[in-house]
Amino acid sequence: MTSAPDVTAATAEGAAWLASAGTYPRSMLALWEERPGAPVVLPCGTVFDVVSAPSVFGRRMLDRLWGAEGPGCGPVAVHRGRTLLFAAPGTAHRLPSLLAWEEWGPRTHAVPPLLCHGTGDAVTVPALEGDAGPAPAGSRWLVAPDTRHPWLPGPEVVLWAAVRAAREAARVSIFPPADQDAKVYDVSRRR
Repeated sequence: MTSAPDVTAATAEGAAWLASAGTYPRSMLALWEERPGAPVVLPCGTVFDVVSAPSVFGRRMLDRLWGAEGPGCGPVAVHRGRTLLFAAPGTAHRLPSLLAWEEWGPRTHAVPPLLCHGTGDAVTVPALEGDAGPAPAGSRWLVAPDTRHPWLPGPEVVLWAAVRAAREAARVSIFPPADQDAKVYDVSRRR
């Protein structure tokens, strides 16, 4: 169970922060005033980076970030079956090398492929309003931007959440735990 805030619609300050990532922030805000239910494409790399994880794994990361030991995080969205974790600029460049250095990269298959969107990339963000009608392809905010300066996790914090989510996934087993009090007989020495 996560203790993430229940913010499914962006506030005016959060919309201003999102718009600041675009080339023309005032035009973006005017578009949102006209059509608050419209998702938009925003560039990454200056105001935020985005780490995109498979939906279930991304939710586990979010649970770790908002759990008892976690520091929390900024905005998080779901779009087309992936969880989009907004992170500090530079995270997209640094995170893959941290995962490889910690030996949690693609070769181990413990952490599923994380797509890191940074400078030169763009992402589709959900509509500002959480109840503006049916969202295309399940696009919605899990934690919407609600402040002009949200705290965005850096690469070390995202790595921390990914490793803990991978460890949690590895502990899940379809087999029941062994009965510690069971009597075991050696049948290899039959007469």
